Amino acid sequence: MDIEQARFNMIEQQIRTWEVLDQDVLDLLFVIRRERFVPEKWRGLAFADMEIPLGHGQAMWPPKLEARCIQELGLKKTDAVLEVGTGSGYLTALLAARAQHVYSVEIIPELAKRAAETLKTEGVTNITLNTGDASRGWNKNAPYDVIVLTGSVPLLLEVYQQALKPEGRLFAIVGDPPVMAAKLITCAAPGAYSSVDLFETCIAPLVNAPQPERFIF
Repeated sequence: MDIEQARFNMIEQQIRTWEVLDQDVLDLLFVIRRERFVPEKWRGLAFADMEIPLGHGQAMWPPKLEARCIQELGLKKTDAVLEVGTGSGYLTALLAARAQHVYSVEIIPELAKRAAETLKTEGVTNITLNTGDASRGWNKNAPYDVIVLTGSVPLLLEVYQQALKPEGRLFAIVGDPPVMAAKLITCAAPGAYSSVDLFETCIAPLVNAPQPERFIF
C-alpha cells in the first residue's frame, strides 16, 4: 500500500467532502501519522472510513469525525484541553498539536498504557495522561478551555459545562442509538451556555456514562 497516497485520498475523498475545509486542520492530518496509532492487525485499514477496533469494546473514530471535531473546536495555542477517553491516543495527538496542553483520562488501563507508549514514540510531550474514570467529570486541572468526550452519552452532565472557562468549548455526542447528535457547547460566562447541533452520528458509549431514569410500565 502506498501510505502517502492512501493518506491523501482519505483527506480529499472523506474529510474535505465532510465540510472540513480548514486548511490548517487538513495539513495537520499529513503531520500526525494516523497509521502509527492503529493496532497492528488493523493497520491496513488506517485510512478507511470506518471505526477501527481497539479492543475492550472500544474503537477509533472514523477519520472524518476526528477532523471535524478538531475543526469545530477552533483550538488555540493557549488552550488547556480535557479529553475524556484517550483511546488510541491519535485524537490526543491532534489536540496537542493545536493546544497548549492536553489532560487525557482513560478508564481502561491497557488502552492507557498503549496510548502512552505511542504518544511517547511520536514525540508528543505537552500532555498529561491519567488512568481513571472521568464519566462524571474530571476537575483535577479545571477549569478548561476545551473538553472533548470521545464516547457518546445519553445525557450530558452539567459538570462538564461547569468545568469550562468563559469562551470554553465542549464537544460531545449525545443521545441513544441509532441516532445521536454531535454538539458544540460554548460557555459565554459562568452559568451561561449556548449549544449547537453540528451533525448526526452514532458512536460507542462512554464507559460508565450516567443513564437517565427510564419509565417502566
